[in-house]
Amino acid sequence: MNVREAAAALLGTVSERSPLSEEWPGLDVDTAYAIQDEALRLRRARGETLVGLKLGLTSRAKQQRMGIDSPLLAWLTDAMVLPAGVPVPSLIHPRAEPELVFVLGRRLAGPGVTAATALAAVDRVYAGIEVIDSRYADYRFTLPDAVADNGSSAYFSVGPVGLPPASLDLSLEATLLEVDGQIVDTATGAAVQGHPAEALALAANALGARGLALEPGWLVLTGGMTDAVPVRPGSRIAAHFSHLGSITLSS
Repeated sequence: MNVREAAAALLGTVSERSPLSEEWPGLDVDTAYAIQDEALRLRRARGETLVGLKLGLTSRAKQQRMGIDSPLLAWLTDAMVLPAGVPVPSLIHPRAEPELVFVLGRRLAGPGVTAATALAAVDRVYAGIEVIDSRYADYRFTLPDAVADNGSSAYFSVGPVGLPPASLDLSLEATLLEVDGQIVDTATGAAVQGHPAEALALAANALGARGLALEPGWLVLTGGMTDAVPVRPGSRIAAHFSHLGSITLSS
């Protein structure tokens, strides 16, 4: 299997499959990012538009479970946008998690980006919910598997309230995660690398090492604030934020 074949195989998967690393012994993270980039090329060739970037595994607890010390990156396209009121489409085994979303006002390129310089490039902050959906059975995978699978990305929804970052204390911006009327989890922005601007800086510097940059107008999903919850048929999931309003998903 080569990079192109792996990307096409993952994009064509509509049910659970075994981890890619079981078919490709020695698969490493750099090769996995090449697979991810090739999959993006294929998506764009079929008409999708690149709209931004997401970070995954930004919480310390998730990193410890995976045995890593830095988040992963993945691409966002317009086909992944879930408009308000539209039910979550049928997926393999979807899960949802609340996130803080940045919209960039100017280009942000590493290396050397700090949390302060990253935040200065942000135009607005929004609430968001990401729907993840790994192609791998039982969410069982290595880090290269997850990177190749574009960070288990499926869909995302952005809330209606956008505020300038200077008006918020993002480390203290809180969310309540509700499933079918019951609060199941809570968190603040500090769950994301200590501060979501740290996650944004990490993304800019990691892209810079690959000769890429975050572009004006891009959305950046900074990572799950809580653990992801299953999206079951007929369920209703809502994330309520301190200052950024609420988002509701149904399935």
